[in-house]
Amino acid sequence: MNAATPITPSVRQSRVRPSRRTADRMLRLACTLATVLGAVVLGSILLMLIVEGVRGLSPTLLTHPTPGPGTEGGGIANAILGSLVLTTIGIVVATPIGVMAGTFLAEYGRTSKLADVIRFLNDILLSAPSILIGLFVYTLMVRPMGTYSGWAGGVALAIIATPVIVRTTEDMLRLVPGTLREAGAALGAPPSTVIRSVTWRAASSGIVTGIILALARIAGETAPLLFTALNNNSWFNADLMGGVANLPVMIYQFALSPYPNWQQLAWAGALLITLAILALSVVARVVIKPQRAR
Repeated sequence: MNAATPITPSVRQSRVRPSRRTADRMLRLACTLATVLGAVVLGSILLMLIVEGVRGLSPTLLTHPTPGPGTEGGGIANAILGSLVLTTIGIVVATPIGVMAGTFLAEYGRTSKLADVIRFLNDILLSAPSILIGLFVYTLMVRPMGTYSGWAGGVALAIIATPVIVRTTEDMLRLVPGTLREAGAALGAPPSTVIRSVTWRAASSGIVTGIILALARIAGETAPLLFTALNNNSWFNADLMGGVANLPVMIYQFALSPYPNWQQLAWAGALLITLAILALSVVARVVIKPQRAR
């Protein structure tokens, strides 16, 4: 029997074609340029925001309400407090709805057609322009009530936050090993008890992360508040049946004004919102680390 003859690749096959090498270099260059361009644009925006925002900082920024047209001084305390109230309403309304809906999709709706429809609608709502949600709430609440209100603004923010919580809750619950559910069922626990005591506890950090991300999402929304809560330059009060001062709309209105003092306050407000969203994103990453380690 003849010995096997080793097959050696030809020189032509072993060499990389010049056209492929050129294409690879061009692709690397394009990716590098795109990365550098994105970093330069983002860095320029952040640099301008920091420089202009720091100029707008003052001792009265966090203690005084927004000033009147053409006046000096003042602050944005009422806008900050109003934003906190509106985001709190939104996240308080969205959290139970989002967590329960995500739990249904992950635990009961894996093979359900109804669950597929809910997922599809949730994905549409997740990517829907926020201005459409603002118009919807305007038609639903503002027009019948005859006035802008903080409640309408909170509902609009809740609609925006809900799909984020639904998606995150479902994804985190699907990461929980099925053996944990089987162990709970083997002990005779009903499904509701298994969900409360086992599944939710195992996915708690991921669910909290979804809530934080939803909070960061609605913290800087402007379009829905233009049609719902609008704005109010007076000091904040507990009556939410009228316009409520808030940072996003204040920034929008003050930035377009001809008054230098208002423009500086708009930059300062934009800097504060950016820092708040950055802090929420960092907290979300810290919270989700234990979930990934599991």
